[in-house]
Amino acid sequence: MKVTLDWLKQHIETDASLDTIVETLTRIGLEVEGVENPGATLAAFKVAKVLSAAPHPQADKLQVLSVDAGDGPLQVVCGAPNARAGMLGVFGPSGATVPSNGMVLKVTAIRGVESNGMMCSTRDLELGEDHDGIIELPADAPIGMAYPDYAGLNDPVIDINVLPNRPDCMSVRGIALDLVVAGLGTAKPLAYAPVEGAGEGPDVRTDDAAGCPAFFAQSVSGLTNGEAPEWMRRRLTAIGQRPISTLVDITNYVMFDLGRPLHVYDRAKLSGGLVARKAAAGEQVVALNGKTYSLAETMTVIADAAHVHDIGGIMGGEDSGVSAETTDVIIECAYFDPESIARTGQALMLTSDARSRFERGVDPAFLEEGLAIATRLVLDLCGGAASAPTYSGAPPLERKRIAYDPALAETLGGLAVAEDRQRAILTALGFTVEGDWTVLPPPARRDVDGPADLVEEIIRIEGIDSVAPVPLPRAAGVAKPTATPEQRLESRARRAAAARGLNETLTWSFLSDAQASAIGGGAWTLANPISEELKVMRPSLLPGLFSAAERNMKRGAAGVRLFEIGRRYLAGGEHPTLGVVLAGENRARGWQEGKAKPFDAFDAKAEALALLAAIGAPVENLQVMGDAGAAWHPGQSGTLRLGPKTVLAAFGMVHPLTLRAFDLDGPVAAVELYLDALPAKRATGFARAPYAPPALQAVRRDFAFLVPEALAAEALVRAVKGADKASIVAARLFDVFTGTGVEPGHKSLGVEVTLQPGEKSFAEADLKAIADKVIGAAAKLGASLRG
Repeated sequence: MKVTLDWLKQHIETDASLDTIVETLTRIGLEVEGVENPGATLAAFKVAKVLSAAPHPQADKLQVLSVDAGDGPLQVVCGAPNARAGMLGVFGPSGATVPSNGMVLKVTAIRGVESNGMMCSTRDLELGEDHDGIIELPADAPIGMAYPDYAGLNDPVIDINVLPNRPDCMSVRGIALDLVVAGLGTAKPLAYAPVEGAGEGPDVRTDDAAGCPAFFAQSVSGLTNGEAPEWMRRRLTAIGQRPISTLVDITNYVMFDLGRPLHVYDRAKLSGGLVARKAAAGEQVVALNGKTYSLAETMTVIADAAHVHDIGGIMGGEDSGVSAETTDVIIECAYFDPESIARTGQALMLTSDARSRFERGVDPAFLEEGLAIATRLVLDLCGGAASAPTYSGAPPLERKRIAYDPALAETLGGLAVAEDRQRAILTALGFTVEGDWTVLPPPARRDVDGPADLVEEIIRIEGIDSVAPVPLPRAAGVAKPTATPEQRLESRARRAAAARGLNETLTWSFLSDAQASAIGGGAWTLANPISEELKVMRPSLLPGLFSAAERNMKRGAAGVRLFEIGRRYLAGGEHPTLGVVLAGENRARGWQEGKAKPFDAFDAKAEALALLAAIGAPVENLQVMGDAGAAWHPGQSGTLRLGPKTVLAAFGMVHPLTLRAFDLDGPVAAVELYLDALPAKRATGFARAPYAPPALQAVRRDFAFLVPEALAAEALVRAVKGADKASIVAARLFDVFTGTGVEPGHKSLGVEVTLQPGEKSFAEADLKAIADKVIGAAAKLGASLRG
């Protein structure tokens, strides 16, 4: 919400400085995001008189002007058709910056004729859209005066972040009244002459008591719709609104000034009376933004006998919009249900200034007065004659009754405030405070719902800075840990990943449809996303990491090692996950190793096992099973499981088609660790006996087995290790061989077995018995001892 200092002072009598006003606004909960002075960018531009105008000798459409901006005549080349001797305009001298394009003016030759600046149009100065000619000023404009001073543009614009719980401050007057309560002056009354309408009021009614409880309207006939007065255009332009015509500007002005959205219909374009009703299924309307919207039966519209003219409370229709030829209008001042407005706006993905006010809740008690003010402005600025008003329906004026205890200001708000002071603050804010401290909020404050809201109102006016900081009580002794087991697990995983040289990444929790489809699709889609590129809640952390890797690779990174800890969103809920992406070069080229080496599936598996070990997973019991899924490369990916159902991780190479969807080149390895799938630790006791070093030295024996080529080495190692659990403490693969001496379809796997004697050393017979068990266990998998 933007307001100008001069506009604020139309509603409040105050001597407070701009700095005081800005500080007070933030203190009472209306946070100021910035203050700009639009006149500052135009300080170099001056009021100037054209002394003479002659044709350019080398160009038919240019003129050579002699311009006086207070420092004597200067020669200026100008292409404006309205430039002529004797007129006054706005001159930009050499060194000035043109706001519309950022060009710095300088003395230059145009078609061989020297030009010492430029005469400016309203578009050049970003004061309007007119570019057909230069600005023409009245004959009494003082030559040489800075144009911002002459035009009153040195009016600071205050940008205020109005939170959703302050619908009353979605207007200049609402903000001004808050400043009055904060002690910065006195409020000026709303001064306007009541409208004495004549004749029958317009034919309007509401058939949708839920969506549009009240539909008030008044007609004005015989008006002239021209350009709004300069003061109105200046204020609207200052807050970022483009002046259009007097009628449209009046509706915008009343909305921003008083928080009362309005709409004006051209009566000549209507077929019969207007009715507020629910839309029929399949009805369409072309809105003022030029887009066609298909309506649903839950949406409130304003229609005549022929078709829909207005998406109620959000945007008017193009068919009945006013124009320069409009002479007869109907001014609509209605109340729309906030929840209905919000649902309609979300469904149509349509935003407007009117919607932002109606869905927060406009003042239902300000319909008659708002309509009268708008009608008076139309009569004063456009002429014509007004009819009597028509009031259809009734706005919801019933006020809540809140039982309040003044002690809550201290117990809940942390600040002791005298009861008389609390009553005075609430009364000044428009609340009714009865003798038993039953409080009735004003109709404009639908956000106030209970005693806590009243405490907030009192504390913000009294001063949140006055609330003394009080430390929370602390129990005696050593502080107990506050992190949950899940938080501690994520912390260990984050440290382990960083220690392994991975760089942490933070990416969006949302994806585009295309990105989600590339990894199998998402289960959850936002109904009202902030962007089509952030629409689907991510079913995997990998797409975000792919995008981060792609950006880094395109900016010259030879290799990237990224990880992220976050949530995946599946049909069954959200799941904490650690994702890893390895792309580009794993090892740079060198004289020892030769060419650069990319990442492969074994790199991904190594990262997965190392990270699982670091966070306490039983890696010695893990099994490698199957491909990881459609997004992964078949035959070069797998899953790590505890049994067939408990999947702890997926790892391997990413499918080329998946990479193509993220514009990634070359092989990419990835890992996903499913942190919520880790088995929970025992709540009490120890999971294993305390470590005691063995008294005797371990014995190692090597076995070479011939196995079918399709047999996974991990299955053989697991079988060997389980052959004698009392004596075999470790087993590992140390060799894989195919070729001479190994029959086709087979391979040779070398397994090192570590044997740990207990109370006495192994005898030859003991070692032979263990070896037989190892060979027998391997034989069950189709392996035979290589001779």
